[in-house]
Amino acid sequence: MKPRMGLPDLLDEAVAGITARPVRSALTVLGTVLGITTLVITLGIAETAAHQIAGRFDAVTATEVTVVLPPELDPAAPPLVSWESAADLVRLNGVRSAAAVARPASARDSTVRANDLHDPTAVSSKTLPVVGTSESLPSTVDASVARGRFFDAGHVTRQDRVAVLGADAAELLGIVRVEDAPTVFVNDAPFTVIGVLGRIGRASEEGLSASVLLPHSTARLGPPTEVLIRTVLGAAPLIASQAPLALSPNSQQSLRVLAPPDPATLRGAVEGDVNALFLVLGLVSLVVGAVGIANVTLVTVLERTGEIGLRRALGAGRRHIAAQFLVESTTIGILGGVVGASLGVVAVVVVSVARGWTPVLELSLVAGAPLAGAVVGLVAGLHPAVRAARLEPVDALRSGT
Repeated sequence: MKPRMGLPDLLDEAVAGITARPVRSALTVLGTVLGITTLVITLGIAETAAHQIAGRFDAVTATEVTVVLPPELDPAAPPLVSWESAADLVRLNGVRSAAAVARPASARDSTVRANDLHDPTAVSSKTLPVVGTSESLPSTVDASVARGRFFDAGHVTRQDRVAVLGADAAELLGIVRVEDAPTVFVNDAPFTVIGVLGRIGRASEEGLSASVLLPHSTARLGPPTEVLIRTVLGAAPLIASQAPLALSPNSQQSLRVLAPPDPATLRGAVEGDVNALFLVLGLVSLVVGAVGIANVTLVTVLERTGEIGLRRALGAGRRHIAAQFLVESTTIGILGGVVGASLGVVAVVVVSVARGWTPVLELSLVAGAPLAGAVVGLVAGLHPAVRAARLEPVDALRSGT
């Protein structure tokens, strides 16, 4: 009758083999722990970071829509879009604010100087872009006013000759205060500076920091060249389709709309790219742990050749020897998976709390970590187990003495 070795016997032998050399077994488990921990941390941090990146995009860029108007071919013809129609965009559901701007090519290199005195030892004028716009520009581009104020609807209606400088433009012109109403001359026309812009939240409009902003009624730069729109979150695709019709019902095909991509699509792309990068790093760490298990198991086989020979001589079959070493390596992998998953979850939570993020972890990743450890241990123990099973009893006993 062929000898039989049940699962309890295999587990007893595996536990005895692991506990016989506790320090070595602990170091072997540590290799798997590091691999699983690294895998859980990298995937957890990657997914958490991807949500943060996509969330910031959702909150800022996903609310920006720009309508670019074609250049006017006939100055005598009515403009495609009037300043009043751009202001009426706020009636569309989902539009928080809208501002029309005029920055024709002729105004990109305007001569601007801060006073009417000619100092032969200094540069008396600067070449700066001049922009005509409406009073709703700061709220539309998420800009703050560092000093003074921005012009309002009253300035536009009265055609007051006032100006607001971007921060860089104010620095170039040497204007540090607006309380004493400094004057700048734009192509020799005087304008009173009433404010200086601060931070500009809309990245595509950071060029306004080096510009001179004038009310469109006094800038005399012609019709708008662009309409900037800020929407509520999620409304950008709808507003992008409605804005051309609202601005120019008869020539909507002539208007070019720049709208952000769908946030859901971008979120998936960001998560996919970041996860793919860190998945490679985690798998490399896991492979290192598997190599450690294979090396230690192989050394264990070489050290226990006498035991293997004795068991073979007492009737143990090749499959029993192979199964014993496979169970040992798999048990080590499971222990490493459980401990590594626990440490990985704690690390992800700690890092997220320290950064002020919301930790994001897939339950399947945490639950699958012990299984991954078992698979790593099983695969790592295959070669040593097969080598142990191939030992002949006589050769094993001779080598073990």
